[in-house]
Amino acid sequence: MRTCKYFLCLLSALLLAQSSLWCEIMKGSDGRVTYIGRTEVRDGNVSFDWTGVYLRVRFMGDDLSLKVSDTKRNHYNVWIDKDMDSAPDKVLTVTGADTTMVIFSKEEVRALTGTGRRSKAAVHQVILQKRTEGEQGVTTVKEFHTDGVFLQADPPKDRVIEFIGDSYTCGYGTEASNKERFSPETENQNLTYACMTARYFGADQIVVAHSGMGVARNYNGNVKDYYMPERYLQTFDTVREGNWEPGSIRPDITVIYLGTNDFSTRMQPSERVFVKNYIQLLQEIKDFYGEDHPILCMVPKHDPLQEVYIRKAIDSSGLKKISLVALSSTVHNETGDLGADGHPNGSGHTKIAYTVIPVVSTVTGWEMTGNTVK
Repeated sequence: MRTCKYFLCLLSALLLAQSSLWCEIMKGSDGRVTYIGRTEVRDGNVSFDWTGVYLRVRFMGDDLSLKVSDTKRNHYNVWIDKDMDSAPDKVLTVTGADTTMVIFSKEEVRALTGTGRRSKAAVHQVILQKRTEGEQGVTTVKEFHTDGVFLQADPPKDRVIEFIGDSYTCGYGTEASNKERFSPETENQNLTYACMTARYFGADQIVVAHSGMGVARNYNGNVKDYYMPERYLQTFDTVREGNWEPGSIRPDITVIYLGTNDFSTRMQPSERVFVKNYIQLLQEIKDFYGEDHPILCMVPKHDPLQEVYIRKAIDSSGLKKISLVALSSTVHNETGDLGADGHPNGSGHTKIAYTVIPVVSTVTGWEMTGNTVK
């Protein structure tokens, strides 16, 4: 009897030792991870470069690490055990090839979740959101590691909004002062009107945006003959080949916020060319999602002629379910509401969101909730 008890105790000790060394490794492409935004899956890895792409991963355990590569240097907002809000729990920088980085250590998890959730039986969900745009590099997610086990993350939300835009939608300089020049560290797509609008309606957002991009003319005439109607068709922001094909996550509405760069540096394209290109973009969206898919066209505040051009495009397109909202010149001020290089900061984007949200409500039928815009 003593011998039997001895072996039982020894077996228990061995099992306990094994459990303390346990580590599950999950491929980046595993179906338990939820990705929101345009991505490419290849050889078990998931790559993307569009700003605002985010993922959800759920695990039961004390820590979470990520094996990842990046062609340049990108910054990510990270939340644990909460939905995305205006203040992430931390910001991580991803750079280099095949880097294994700790997203949350055991000490961080316990500090953030409190004494009541220190057990390995505690379930946590983490969200990582790309806050920088495609020009900062392509990220490839390879593996997730935890000392526990991985579980199914939350699926896409019932509501999804697609945003097409330029530096405003990218969050260019949202965390800078109005005396600073742009730096990737102060770019934060999470503080844009787009992310705020999605949060207000409890929706996911898909972002297709690139700084300096126009409909028929880019900022100061750069990147000639390559505009948003071409870029919108791409899987990657910065890779021209590899056309995008919509997957299972389809938006309920597409919001376009373009035109500022077309009218930049005291110039503008001809009405004929602008209208032709704008109609091309509208048609591409309809080809992806169907003729009944609603589109909301935002008119930037910088030049009244933009509204004339965009209205002409909508009226002559022959397409249905296209709405328009024009931002007034006083939608935000030119001092306290500005960040880097004259772009709106978080305060400026909040005011833009307050203008857009009622129109999205009207177009979609989603009720105004009275939630704070943040």
